Amino acid sequence: MERPLESSESEKVIMRYMVVIEKGETSWGAYVPDLPGCVAVGETEAEVKQLIQEAIEFHLEDLTESGAQIPSPMSKSDYVEILAA
Repeated sequence: MERPLESSESEKVIMRYMVVIEKGETSWGAYVPDLPGCVAVGETEAEVKQLIQEAIEFHLEDLTESGAQIPSPMSKSDYVEILAA
């Protein structure tokens, strides 16, 4: 027999946000275009990926607790190829 979902479990949905990851001179940075102010910095690419995941979770929790609407993921990414001289 399945147990009934608790209200907090039934309200959760999977959201997929685009994250931009950049290599700096001494560290890695990441930000989420659809969540202004949601950023992370780490010493390695793997670390910044973990930190931005946590930052997104905290950011969304804060929005929920303050009664603000959670922005839907809208950003997309793509690559453009050019011939460089």
